Amino acid sequence: MNTVLAKLRTQLWVFRMLVTSRMLVPMSPAKYVRLIRVLREQGTNATTSFALAAVRRPTGPALVDDRGTLTWQNLQDRSAALAAGLLAVAGGPVDHRPLAYRGTRSGKEQPGRLSSATAEGRGREARIETVAILCRNHRGFVDALLANSRLGGSALLLNTGFSGPQLADVLEREGARVILYDEEFAAVVADARARIDGLVEVLGWTESPVPTGVLSIEGLIEASAGQTPPRPATRGRVVLLTSGTTGTPKGARRSGGGADELAGMLEMIPWRGGETAVVAAPMFHAWGFGQLVIAATMTCTVVTRRKFDPEATLALVDEHRASALSVVPVMLERIMDLPAAVLDKYSLRSLRFVSASGSRMRPQSVLAFMDRFGDVVHNSYNATEAGQISVARPDDLRHAPDTAGKPVRGTLLRVIDDSGRDVAPDVVGRILVRGASPFDGYTAGAEKDFIDGYMVSGDVGRLDAEGRLYVVGRDDDMIVSGGENVYPIEVEKVLGAHPAVREVVVIGVDDEAFGQRLVAYVALVDGAAAATEGDLKDHVRTSLAGYKVPRDVIFMDALPRNASGKIMARELPGLAR
Repeated sequence: MNTVLAKLRTQLWVFRMLVTSRMLVPMSPAKYVRLIRVLREQGTNATTSFALAAVRRPTGPALVDDRGTLTWQNLQDRSAALAAGLLAVAGGPVDHRPLAYRGTRSGKEQPGRLSSATAEGRGREARIETVAILCRNHRGFVDALLANSRLGGSALLLNTGFSGPQLADVLEREGARVILYDEEFAAVVADARARIDGLVEVLGWTESPVPTGVLSIEGLIEASAGQTPPRPATRGRVVLLTSGTTGTPKGARRSGGGADELAGMLEMIPWRGGETAVVAAPMFHAWGFGQLVIAATMTCTVVTRRKFDPEATLALVDEHRASALSVVPVMLERIMDLPAAVLDKYSLRSLRFVSASGSRMRPQSVLAFMDRFGDVVHNSYNATEAGQISVARPDDLRHAPDTAGKPVRGTLLRVIDDSGRDVAPDVVGRILVRGASPFDGYTAGAEKDFIDGYMVSGDVGRLDAEGRLYVVGRDDDMIVSGGENVYPIEVEKVLGAHPAVREVVVIGVDDEAFGQRLVAYVALVDGAAAATEGDLKDHVRTSLAGYKVPRDVIFMDALPRNASGKIMARELPGLAR
């Protein structure tokens, strides 16, 4: 009986959260019928929300990018046409490519263009298992994402910072034979073209007219306008790549959670249905992708631009009176690095919240942003495999700007020692997570470790007496220097608080005398009084034990980062691993 009552209370809470956030609103009976039909036809996956939004607000603005505005129905029509076009050019052993197109590898002319009926008939015998997407934030990315859902395949979201060999490795491992990419990445795709026989290439964003005979997203949409692909036998999935900074990222499949997971997020971050969100975070990354999907779920207009620019982002918020801004932390830092005279031009009066995730946040930037624009920053701790784990709300960040906040409802956290026992508050240990939605596994067959039903996050951290989480670093980041355990992030936080330091990363390297030693890579604030290596070492020594002082400090103009803002250790010079 208690279990039944608990479930009922949870359901009532979920319903209340969805109503108060305006995710659920009154609609006509005819719309409810159409919503049910969409769910029956498409099932539920990460992109179903776009189809549901098209029923709820078909003519409402859905996406605003560098080339204008598309409605929710526009997105549905474009994705249907693109899916039909992709089936025609790449959907199986029979050559279905229209005369209007020419294979980008073979250069051979193709059979005549298919009629809608023929394309649908042949499409039933065809299938595209994996569609790789290498696009920045624009309509082509969304078109490709939704088209894949209509094809029932796996959408492989690729990091726009990949090197050619990395890209080819991932495509080979994931079995991708179709790639949609922005023209600027043509050289990066060259390795994959050489290694993957029959790779079908489709251009996304181009700055100039597409050459005759070259496949493009816009060309396929135009040529297949009005066509609809056959209903797929399988449900479409999204493959998100883990954002590791060394080696080849793993592909992770997550089905996504239900209404309870959405309600848990809405309780922590104040999304409201029908408003406008500026999504600056890269959409190929788990965080930016999640923000895009949440916006569609809430029928919020998404405003984005292909390339991040700190001042342009502020301008978008004011111009579109956006209530939400989604970023990765380095974007917030770049905004606060703008001169005061530039920041003074923008009020951000409409902004109710900033949602950030993806890497560590520089505490002084968070506090500076809130001092200027209000207490609106919400910092999330996420994992590609687990989804949203915890959120630091503005009051948490005022209390401790380096905290990852408290777990979202429905997510359980544990911090354990090496023996698997829960540790006391403020004691560092391994972070375990049990989320509201399951992890479906890695695409390459690797497995994630679990302990008593909890996923091993791979991070270490501590919980304070109020239940706030603090992430100290990766489990494999810890070094042993002269017999002492050191987590580099401790030193990073102290160095990052120095007024002359703009950004810093600390790593461990091998050392003959001590086993390992710390090396700090530092970029200084432009125009700040120069800080010497001795100054920075003394600064660390005033806060931490002597064995935690870096043995070497290497100055750089800027630290190498990937597109999601994480520092790329393998690209650090000199002593880097």
